[in-house]
Amino acid sequence: MELTPELKAKYDEHVGTHVDRYPADCNDLVTACNNLSEFTHDEKEWFSKNLPHGTFENAREVKTALRL
Repeated sequence: MELTPELKAKYDEHVGTHVDRYPADCNDLVTACNNLSEFTHDEKEWFSKNLPHGTFENAREVKTALRL
């Protein structure tokens, strides 16, 4: 799957507004993504596969890890 500018913006919004709290670990973020109907199965899978394991202190750390 290609990470288009539109998809980058979609992920950017998700980690910035749809994640309830930080710090958040990989599982928290993937769960939050999986609960959103605006993401396709492939988009959720990409997020899950490309997000490194660990704990993130804020949305900026997630965006950096995903190269958004």
